[in-house]
Amino acid sequence: MGMTITEKIIAAHCGEREVRPGQFVYANVDVCLGNDITAPIAIEEFEKAGIKKVFDPEKIVLVPDHFTPNKDIQSAQQSKSLRVFAEKHHLKHYFEIGRMGIEHALLPEQGIVAPGELVIGADSHTCTYGALGAFSTGIGSTDLAACFATGKVWLKVPESIKFVFHGKARNWTSGKDFILYTIGKIGVDGALYKAMEFTGTAISDLPMDDRFTICNMAIEAGAKSGIIAPDKITENYVAGRVKREYVAYHSDPDSHYSKVYEFNAEEIVPQVALPSLPENTKSVYDVCGIKIDQVVIGSCTNGRISDLRIAAKILKGKKAHPSLRLIIIPATQEIYKQALKEGLIEIFIDAEAVVSTPTCGPCLGGHMGILAEGERALTTTNRNFVGRMGHPKSEIYLCSPAVAAASAITGKITPPSEMRPESCTKIPSI
Repeated sequence: MGMTITEKIIAAHCGEREVRPGQFVYANVDVCLGNDITAPIAIEEFEKAGIKKVFDPEKIVLVPDHFTPNKDIQSAQQSKSLRVFAEKHHLKHYFEIGRMGIEHALLPEQGIVAPGELVIGADSHTCTYGALGAFSTGIGSTDLAACFATGKVWLKVPESIKFVFHGKARNWTSGKDFILYTIGKIGVDGALYKAMEFTGTAISDLPMDDRFTICNMAIEAGAKSGIIAPDKITENYVAGRVKREYVAYHSDPDSHYSKVYEFNAEEIVPQVALPSLPENTKSVYDVCGIKIDQVVIGSCTNGRISDLRIAAKILKGKKAHPSLRLIIIPATQEIYKQALKEGLIEIFIDAEAVVSTPTCGPCLGGHMGILAEGERALTTTNRNFVGRMGHPKSEIYLCSPAVAAASAITGKITPPSEMRPESCTKIPSI
């Protein structure tokens, strides 16, 4: 029996000819990642153990991005601990304010992750890098400390689930809509400790930014990882970024999958996840008309340049509705700079949006857009749990950049104009 792409990568990193689901392995790590919330705990445990040297100063990445720019004294202390550790151990990849970005957009952009690699991070959305054909997964801070010392991670080989998207995506339907639709079908525990492998003609047609979005939210289905086999689009993306040799793996034709789901991409319209779980998804047509108080376009899920271009296309020459706040956050400095060159930032400011320096900020209720009691936010982020963005009696709705931008103009959940039916003038019952 053949192996899946996930099994091949794990086997290659633990010195085995083959591995099978359920097998426990001790694998070599190519990249280990920490941020300003999770890394301070790892650093404390590393130092408490009396370890003097990290396993490889070129393979550890520290990115202060969650509460940065520092919002208070505690967050400043957190970030300082990263800075001191990076200086002490001469880490190659430490990204201070002015050079940083939201970690899961920054690492691919900087060529730090390559196809075929094994990546761990003390952040649940580390699964993003599966879009490059890497096995990447989130871990706890103590596991991160162990990796700082050994360069290894202990894990159980996950079973794989295949998701096949046939056909071609409709206009305004994006990778965000594909993954919301998928989670709506299988639930937030539908891929528990599984590797979600995405394939099919509709996936092959997607640009890298959409692929990152899909793999980013695999964790919202309970998955250990998400992954898309590398192809020409992947190769074009990493060309000029990744400066080292890498191996592109693909699943064997006789690979075993615990389940296979098949979807017709042409039937998938823009989706909205209602409070308070990502699985609570509906077509935008079914929920249009719901009044909102804040729109956020950004995060590690949808803060890339193509996301900003889509938002700008819809917002150009328009104003955000006076009843809401529109917050737009480019995911990295390079994305911010490119948006400036293309005139996107001017479009956003003319639309009366606030444009922020790169930060996770409002996504986790950190800063830059906290919700008050009773407020509703429509956001391109990845989680809509109770209290995720502020007050526990606020509401969070997840969507794509296209739906977010269109809704910012009207002040209520709205599909992009050319696909807007008359029924969207009425507030639905939910």
